[in-house]
Amino acid sequence: MNVITDWGSVLAASFSEIWFKLAGLTPNFLGAVLILIIGLLLAKTLGRLTAQIAKGLYVDRAVEATGIKKILEKIGFKLPVSRALGLLLAWFLYAIILVAVADILRLAQISEFLSAVVLYIPNVIIAVVILLVGIVISNFSHTLVKETALAANLAAGAFLAAAAKWAILIFTFMAALIQLKVATELIQILFAGLILMVSLAGGIAFGLGGKDKAREVIEKITQK
Repeated sequence: MNVITDWGSVLAASFSEIWFKLAGLTPNFLGAVLILIIGLLLAKTLGRLTAQIAKGLYVDRAVEATGIKKILEKIGFKLPVSRALGLLLAWFLYAIILVAVADILRLAQISEFLSAVVLYIPNVIIAVVILLVGIVISNFSHTLVKETALAANLAAGAFLAAAAKWAILIFTFMAALIQLKVATELIQILFAGLILMVSLAGGIAFGLGGKDKAREVIEKITQK
């Protein structure tokens, strides 16, 4: 009989403890659900509003004029930029909402992970912008150098245009990796080395190709 009573007391104590824990978690759980629902609706609404505003400001036309749209289409990205901006904002807000929900539910590890993701998102956005701008500038430089070389009847026009394009692309890629914090120290060393290499190559080329002209200029100065 005592054994049965003891077991009954143990079960009663266990159920009581579980009940109190659930009762303590209920307000947090309800608050988390409420914030999640309201937050998701608000994020979706703000995302759509952002897309409409961007479209009204003719962002899509501006992007198409810069040539970025063609670049995006080549890599399979056919979504209008205005719509992409709206989705980007919405998903960024979704991540922030999940961080808030994890904090309310006292899920420390999940909250820390999501916080790290949220803080890293701006780096990704900036890196993508750097890549797109760099690609546009590299294409423009390629065309400019090529047309200038053709106008000057330079035989190495195609080589110079390709060299200018790839130099800008390499610098752009390195800058994007630095922004993403991927092997930052190594990229900085390679970046500095590349700049030094280009400087030396330019100096040697100028020294070999322009030494006669430089001597003439120096002689004119000394004669005066």
